[in-house]
Amino acid sequence: MITLRENEYRLLQALAQAPGPVQVAQLAAALGLDQSLVLAAAATLEERDLLVRDEQSYTEYRIDAMGQGFADHGLPERQVVQGLRAAGGSSTIPELPQHCGLNPGEIGQCLRFLVAKGWALRQGKDLTLTPAGQALSDEPGPDEALLAALAQREQATDAELRAAGVDLDAAEALLQGRKGAYRSKARSLRFLEATAAGRQAAPTAQLRRQVNMLTGEMLADGSWRDVDFRPYDMSAGTEPAFPGKIHPFRRVLEQTRRVFLEMGFEEIVSPFVESGFWDFDALFQPQDHPAREMQDTFYVSRPASCELPPTELVEAVRNTHQDGGDTGGLGWGYTWDESLARKPVLRTHTTAATVRALAENPNPPRKVFCVGKVFRRETVDYKHLPVFYQVDGIIIDKHASFASLLGTLEAFYRKMGFDKFEFRPAFFPYTEPSVEIFVWFESKQDWVEMGGAGVFRPEVTKPLGCDVPVLAWGLGLERLAMFRHQLTDIRQIYVADLQWLKEAELCR
Repeated sequence: MITLRENEYRLLQALAQAPGPVQVAQLAAALGLDQSLVLAAAATLEERDLLVRDEQSYTEYRIDAMGQGFADHGLPERQVVQGLRAAGGSSTIPELPQHCGLNPGEIGQCLRFLVAKGWALRQGKDLTLTPAGQALSDEPGPDEALLAALAQREQATDAELRAAGVDLDAAEALLQGRKGAYRSKARSLRFLEATAAGRQAAPTAQLRRQVNMLTGEMLADGSWRDVDFRPYDMSAGTEPAFPGKIHPFRRVLEQTRRVFLEMGFEEIVSPFVESGFWDFDALFQPQDHPAREMQDTFYVSRPASCELPPTELVEAVRNTHQDGGDTGGLGWGYTWDESLARKPVLRTHTTAATVRALAENPNPPRKVFCVGKVFRRETVDYKHLPVFYQVDGIIIDKHASFASLLGTLEAFYRKMGFDKFEFRPAFFPYTEPSVEIFVWFESKQDWVEMGGAGVFRPEVTKPLGCDVPVLAWGLGLERLAMFRHQLTDIRQIYVADLQWLKEAELCR
């Protein structure tokens, strides 16, 4: 005697009473179960050698609109043959419509089938019947037989069509290229049949109830011993849940802040509108540098000018630009223009914030960073925007070195989840040595620049009252977010793509 769960028990009883194999669809309808439940029960019974499964493949055919027209009115090439006979066996193609009643488009579409069947020969614009075309009878060809058979029913299997005398292989070869004549689809029928052991076990099989949960009553009367608790399939698919969440790019910004705070930095802020002094001059960027031109930088008309810091600091920067001042350098060798330094500009980098912080407190040891928007006249493409976020930072320390700069940047990118990056030598007016950071962009198969870094030159630090090394960097964050979320275009970050926003991972 065997014990079975409800679906297994019902399935075995149904199969034991059947004289032979039964289709799964029929069993599901008879038992009032979904086919998936029938197959799940069948799998258990099959493991116990109580039933066997069989699968038979077949092809299902249905007629399409074009094929229905052919079945109703005949194939156009057969009508062309009749037209050629009426014209004495030959005609030019432009004259055919008056002989066969077809329009030029219909004639053009059937010409290759007419020639392929050997019913006519085409030479330029002339069409002539072949002996086969002359002798063509009214007996339907394999393609016509298939369409006629399909026109009489909603669908048919390959076995049914062959039983009706249709040469399927020849018919399909003749109809190849006639899209819209018919459709075919591979299908399969699944059958279940009780084994000898299954038929023998069915009369004495015991039903064991299956439940979803344990109740107080079951504990009280002890019936929990006589039931099976339905297992939960932890791998089964479920409807996706889309909880409310912070925008993916905002999470990148917050993680950037958290990483630098964890490394002992203090955060600073600065305004979007800066003076040319803090954005360029304090960084020893010459006043005739191309980056300061209107085509590269956004200047602000109101206010017309900005206040400058104390005169002593301004004079130190002026002298550094003109002849090197007290820095030991040669400067740029021009007359520094204070009016250019007063020009308001949308900050082109958040280095304007960190150099201001350096001027306010140049005493080591100190580590500061700033995360914020910057503005540049960039041509928009998959990795450039005119407004984007940067993280800038500086380390003021008498023991600071270029090696410690690279180590800091490596620690940042590793904490952000990247391990394939490299440093390349670069040039910036305000750092020496300088380096650019590149990250490998897998989807573009390309190295993409993430930002620049270096050791501030004495022409930057000494006028601000700092006599120790200062490490500095400015890194783009939209590109970092692109890699994090496997986007192929930086603009996707700001497009309201609800599907992406819903599916973006909370943790990555």
